[in-house]
This record gives sequence, C-alpha cells and structure tokens, in this order.
Amino acid sequence: MSLIRDLSTPALVRSGLIGGLATTSGVALTATSGWLIVQASTMPAILTLLVAIVCVRTFGIARPVLRYVERVHSHDAALASLAERRVRMYDALVPLTPARLGRRSRSDVLTSAVRDLDDVVDAQVRVVVPLIAALTAAGVAIVATAVLLPAAGLVVAGVVASMVVSAALALRAESSSQVAGLEARAAASRVGALVTSNATDLQAIDAEADALRWLAAAHSEVRRTAGTAGRIRGLGLAWQQLTTAASTAGMALVVAPAVGTTVSGPVAALLILTPLALADATTTIPDAIGAWARARAADGRLSELLSQEPAVKDATGATSRDDGAATDDGGPPASLGGSVRVDQLVTRWHPSRPALPAVTFDLAAGQHLAITGANGSGKSTLLAALGRHIDPEDGTYLLGGTDVLDMPLVTARGAIALVDDEPHLFSSTLRENLRLARPAATDEEIEAALADAGLQVWLAGLPERLDTWLGSGGRGVSGGERARIALARALLSGRPLLLLDEPVAHLDHATAVAVIADLTRTSTDRTVVMVSHRSDGLDGFDRVVDMTELQEPRPPG
Repeated sequence: MSLIRDLSTPALVRSGLIGGLATTSGVALTATSGWLIVQASTMPAILTLLVAIVCVRTFGIARPVLRYVERVHSHDAALASLAERRVRMYDALVPLTPARLGRRSRSDVLTSAVRDLDDVVDAQVRVVVPLIAALTAAGVAIVATAVLLPAAGLVVAGVVASMVVSAALALRAESSSQVAGLEARAAASRVGALVTSNATDLQAIDAEADALRWLAAAHSEVRRTAGTAGRIRGLGLAWQQLTTAASTAGMALVVAPAVGTTVSGPVAALLILTPLALADATTTIPDAIGAWARARAADGRLSELLSQEPAVKDATGATSRDDGAATDDGGPPASLGGSVRVDQLVTRWHPSRPALPAVTFDLAAGQHLAITGANGSGKSTLLAALGRHIDPEDGTYLLGGTDVLDMPLVTARGAIALVDDEPHLFSSTLRENLRLARPAATDEEIEAALADAGLQVWLAGLPERLDTWLGSGGRGVSGGERARIALARALLSGRPLLLLDEPVAHLDHATAVAVIADLTRTSTDRTVVMVSHRSDGLDGFDRVVDMTELQEPRPPG
C-alpha cells in the first residue's frame, strides 16, 4: 500500500474521482434505462417519462466526456511524474556506474531500470485511477441503493467485499508469478547472450543442437510463467463474472418481496440492474492487480539498485551528474597537467572481492604506457581507479601533481578521456556523437579529430559528411570505424590524460595495428595509458609492461 500512497498525487486523485464520476454515470445509465423501460410499460403521463429520458441522455453524454477528461488528466500527470522520476533515477544511477553494476552490462542495467520505472509510473494510470474510480462508483451505488431499499444496499456492499477479497488473493498470486516470470526472462536473456556471443565456438564443436535446446528450454519456461500469470488474471475475470451473476440473482431475491409495498416495479428494475451495471467498474480490477504486482516488483528492484553506496566519493560532497569537464565549453581544466604518479595504489571492484596487489608507476606528461597481461590480472580495475570510477583503498594517485582524492570529482574526470572496448554511438548525427566530448567544438575541429583518428577518407566518402545519421535508421559502422570514432571523440575533448581499455579487443590484427598507430601518432601532446591482452602494434608506446611488473606485495601491517 505504501507504493500506492507514493503514486497517489493530488492530480491522480482528481483524475480518479473524475473517472469515478464517469463510471457512476455508466452505472446510472444502465439502472435508469431499466427504470424507464419498466415505467413506460405502465403508460404514465409523458412528463413523468421526460425526466427519466433527460437523465438517460445526460448520463449517456457524461460517461464518454468524463472518461475523456479523466484520460487526459491522468496521462498528463503520469507523463509529468515519469519525466521527474527519470531525472531522479539517472541522478542516482550515474554515480553507481560502473562499479556497482555487478556483472551486468551498463546497457542491460539501463534497459531494465527504464522498464522498471515505466512499470512503476504505469501503475498511476492502470492502478491508482481505476481503483479510485471503482471505489467511488461502488460507494455511490451502495448509498443510492440503501436509500431505496436497505437490503439492496447490503447486496451491493457484498459485491464490493467480494471484489476486495478476490483482489487481495489475486495480488498474492500475481506477486509470486512476477518473481518467477522475472527469473525466467533473465535466464532466457543470459542463455541468448551466451549462445550469440559464442556462436562460432559452438559451431566449431558441433554444439548447435545443444544451444538450440538451451534456448528452447529457457523460452519454454518464459511461456510457462506467462501462462501462469494469464491464468491468474483469467480466474480473476471469471470471479468477477460469477460475482456479477450471483449478486444480480441475490438482488432479485431481495427486491421481489418488496415490490408493491416498499418499492415500485420500475424501482425494482433499477435495483436489479445495479449489480450488473457495476461490472463496468469491477472488470478493471484484475488488470489493475496485475499492474500493481508488476509495479511492486519493479519498485523493489529499483530500490535495491539505487540504494547502493556509490564507489566514488566527491571531495566537494556534491553528486556528479556526469563525467563532463569543469569548463563551460567541455574542455579540460586549463591548469591541470597530464603527469600521472601512482604509488602503492590498492583497489578492488567490490568490498566482497579481494583487493589487487599494490601498483606503482610514474608517467611524465605526454608519455605513453601500454599495460599487458592475462585476463583477470587487474588491468581494467587499475584503469577504473585512474578514471575515477572507483576509489582506491590505499596508496596515492597524483594527476598533474595533485592528489585526485582532494579534487572535486568533476575536475578530475574533466581531465580524463576514457575509451573502452565497446564504445557507444548514439542514434544521432556524426557531428553530435563527436560533440559529446566538447559541445562548443566547431566543424573544423571535429573534422580534424576525425582525420587524426584515421577517418579522413571515410568522412570524405559520406555524402552528408558530419550530418550523416548513425545508429538506428541510419548508416551502420564497422568495428574499426566505431573504435576510430571513439578515439576521435577522445582526441576532440583535448583532455590531458587518455585511458584506453582494450580499445581494439574485437578488431582483426591489421585494423588493430592501424588504429593504435593512429593513436600514438596523434597523441604526442597527451599522456596515454592503454591496457590490452594482446601485443598488436605496441611499438609506438614509450613503455610496454606486464601488469605483474607494476604490482608490489602490500607492506606488512
């Protein structure tokens, strides 16, 4: 219930009340129509019927008009809430990246977080508004029928009680099915990623049939859990229909003895049709319960993700919303040099994992260092500490002669450009993908950065040049082109320290050598630290060392 209270903003409550008036108009339309038909059979004075005719027309017009107003107001409030909550979610998520994402990729975390937030906000329209509307219509119906015949009011109250009980049972069942469904979808996603990323190896060992069986089993479990959720909702709808039928019959039994004494025939028709008309309100409950269960599960997952302690503390105590620079044009701090001194630096990704051996090295501004080593030796962890994505546990890290832990986070990150093994290109123009690094950059500066990254000929071959649309619906790029665009983005930033995490890991030998050659040729004025598990084209680096050569045993005590 706490989630419902959090989502029930004043605007949503108003929308729910408007929806309640629309539902009440629908109930009144059906009940009044029954009264009118029975009353007309007695051939009363036409003026008697005119009142009912006007009421029927009023209720008939009010129902769609009020429903439209409710839809506009509720969706406007929900979209405004979604925009506000997304900003808050990104503010909380950015400081957790990447150290608090576990083994999940950043894209997976972002996709699941956006979907979960959508489910939470969706509950405003699919849960809060329908429940308020149903309760409003039911309350009016109970009062109106009780005034006409107290026993009839009890029947309508029984309908509401039955709906509440069935909703509570459905919520419990839906919550269980949501957990099972989430686990099944996660397993299917993992199996799909495993099979697609290792397709060549699976073909080499003739294991395609096994892979297809894994996929079939995973998706079969997804179908099973989805079917379970569908059956729960179907049972809820069946219960609604049975309750409507039983309450209509019960109302007839209650009203029949009172006809001619307490109530007239037309009023009896009105009362008997009221439980039937309430079905318009109660049939929305199963869907609302399903949306509620999804929202609760999504809210729990978001809370678990966003409540983590960030891996990096800001010296100013402020929360950094981005990795941007400290200057207005996106350039690096003018007074910060590119020299790097690391002394007995001890790091780890997560408190539950063992710390890496202490690392020590010294680079003058403009020097290039390549660090090689086996997977798992700590290369990427060291780079994460240099890039201010995790705080060191011990030792010192001086950037430009200043301890990075004493700098504001935005200042330290504003001096560092990072390129990883999976650079992201946004669905936008080539120009905008480059200007992320420096928003004030001119077209001439962008083209110069592309030329320095070895893309001058490629750019000349693009009919729309910098206006070329990349990504979805646009021009595709190869792995080598993607790596070079990421390199151009880093060069355009002008930042004194360039960190590269396996930038050519997925490229063939010739392309990898060419990309690294362009890197060393165009980065003579900045410090470069690159980690790689391969030794392709490292001749242009000032120093090439194995990770173990930088690690020292931790001093005792």
